[in-house]
This record gives sequence, C-alpha cells and structure tokens, in this order.
Amino acid sequence: MAVKTLDDLISEGVAGRRVLVRADLNVPLDGDRITDDGRVRAALPTIERLAAAGARVIVAAHLGRPKGEPDPKFSLAPVSARLGELLGADVTLAADVVGDSAKSVAGALADGQVALLENVRFDPRETSKVEDERADLARELAALTEDSAGASGGRGGAFVSDGFGVVHRKQASVFDIAGVLPAYTGGLVLAELEVLRKLTEEPARPYAVVLGGAKVSDKLGVIANLLTKVDRLLIGGGMAYTFLKAQGYEVGGSLLQADQLDQVSGFLAEAEKRGVELVLPVDVLAATEFAADASYEVVEATAIPADRQGLDIGPKTRELFAGKLADAATVFWNGPMGVFEFEAFAGGTRAVAEAIAGSDAFSVVGGGDSAAAVRQLGLPEDGFSHISTGGGASLEYLEGKDLPGVSVLGE
Repeated sequence: MAVKTLDDLISEGVAGRRVLVRADLNVPLDGDRITDDGRVRAALPTIERLAAAGARVIVAAHLGRPKGEPDPKFSLAPVSARLGELLGADVTLAADVVGDSAKSVAGALADGQVALLENVRFDPRETSKVEDERADLARELAALTEDSAGASGGRGGAFVSDGFGVVHRKQASVFDIAGVLPAYTGGLVLAELEVLRKLTEEPARPYAVVLGGAKVSDKLGVIANLLTKVDRLLIGGGMAYTFLKAQGYEVGGSLLQADQLDQVSGFLAEAEKRGVELVLPVDVLAATEFAADASYEVVEATAIPADRQGLDIGPKTRELFAGKLADAATVFWNGPMGVFEFEAFAGGTRAVAEAIAGSDAFSVVGGGDSAAAVRQLGLPEDGFSHISTGGGASLEYLEGKDLPGVSVLGE
C-alpha cells in the first residue's frame, strides 16, 4: 500500500502551515504524575521534525476513557507539561477540543511552535458509531489548520497520523480526518508497521511468541492466527490458568475464564496437530490473597491448592521459558507473566524480559503492560529490537485484522 510520508510532507514545504498530528499520548498516571512517559518520548521525533521545518504543530491525543465529556482526571495537562519539558519549549494546552480555546491557541501559533488540544475523547463525536457525527468533528479539527483566508500558507493544512496505539480505531481524529485533510503517515507508524511485517512475512526461525496478561478472551484471535505461524507459544500470566484448567488441573482461586475452556481446549488440540510447541507453566507462586504483601509458596502448576491463587510463574518455569527462548531467531512478547506491579510477583516477568533481552533474536515487545514492565523493572530498552507503543493495534495486526487508521492513509 502506497502512502504519503512525513518526508513527503516536509519536502512539499511546511513552513507557516498548520499541521494536525494525531499522537498517542495515553500515558499511565498516578494522580497528575506520569508514571511512564514512553509514549510521549515516542511521539517526539515527528513533532520535532515538523517544528524544525517551521510548521505550526497542533497535536491531538486522548487519555483514558472519559465518557464523552470533560473530566479533570483525564486532562492532558500533565502530558502537555512533560511534552514541553522534552521539547525544551512551551506547549500550550487548549482548554477544549475544537472550541473557542482551541481556535485561539491554534490561531496564535508561530512557525515552529507546538500546541496540544485537550483530550479529544472529551468530545463524544470522537468515538461515535455514527459516521456523520465523527465526520463533523473531523471537519472542525481540520478547520483549526486553516488561516483567516481559509488556507494556511496558501497550501492548506495537513494531517499526520503518528499515533500507532489508536490506528485500530475508527475514530474521528484517527480515521475520518484523513478524508478531510491531505494525510501523511508519521515515522512512528511506519516503523511499527515495518516491525510487524517482519513478524508476519517469513520471520526468521525458530519463531517464539510469549503471551501473558490477565484474560484469554483478550487474545483469542491472535492465538488462533499465531498457531498457524509460530514454532513455540509460551503462555504465562493470568491466562495460563484457563489453559491449565482445560487440561483438567486444579487452579484454586487463580484467575479463570470458565467460558473459554472449550476454546482453549481447541487451541491445545490445534497446537498438537500443527506441531507447535505450546509451553505452559510448570510451577507458580501461589498466594493466599491478591495483595502486594500476601504470603505465598511455590507449588507445582498442576497442584495449586484450592485456597490459593497463582500470581506469578515459579522458578522452574522461568528457567523453562528462558530455555525455550535461548535459540529463538524471532521473539514477540505481549503480556506480563504475573502481577508485576507487586514486587514479590514481578520475578517471572523480569526473568522472561531478561531472557529475551539476552538473546540474539529479533525481539519485539508488544506494547501495553509489557512495555511498561520493561521500564518499571529498570531493564535496558536497547536490549530489545523494538518496543511497540500500541498493544491493541499490534495484536490486531498479528490477528490479521484490518487497521482502519492505516488503511485510510492509502486511499
């Protein structure tokens, strides 16, 4: 699919033009403190290149899941401050999405300056299922790039899609806007897509995938598709207990999706049929309760006491998984191995991350909690070939689904 890129836009000339950039700045917050600024840092290169070329940059982004109306706890104020620190320049935050404040802030931009619109999901039209409603918001966003004569710098505004974490969403600032303004693909989106192509188009083998996280239901499609492509599939995290239960083992109070047992049994049979090595935990840390200070013991994964719950993979499993990753040529990892937010139950996630980082494989961390874990555990990011900014988008791509926010850029 041929797309216009950021290079194309800059070569056309952007000095004096207002450029709307859809970024993914959906960072985790503790109050108003950003606990992981990885997505903000990932957005910098495109914004910096545009600003350096003299563009007047208007950034649109979301944070969390507000219910289509302003909510102070989802304000982008902390993000605006952090973006300004990283850019080394003031970033004005509009008080609304496309209202008087947004118009004023956009209109006051000088060449090379950057502004941020307030959380685009404060406007219910952003996520509307009604196409006309989304289109109305897209037109109002596009209008922010116009000058009083109706066109900025005589060449009009432009849209740059650089929020990979949202390209699987058919939303106004992701999808519909590309039909209103000349659309270009940002460097981050291009880089993410190139990495995902390496995972799906003749990957180097052995190809190992590590999946964790809480729920099997979140990854049904990707598991089904990966079983046709990978050599080894390692399952950890909360989702492992549904696999263990499907094999007839007691899982105690561990996270279990009983309604997925038939589906998981089918995965086990399909893996055997295709010769895919499906590797499950052999031991777990079985805790008395879901708490950071819960007492626990290491037990065999096939014999979890009825009054305990597994919160992390055990030491034998860590060694097993590391061994299965040691000779892999390609590795994709999505989802923690346990409740890594609790120090006592972070060891499994750390062990898997260190095994991947220590391998010679082309290694991709699939965004979301996995990317956060790498940073929270203080592991070197350069130990991995790529750390994705978009967990959901990455998984949908690997599932074989269309990404609307990408497809529209080629139209």
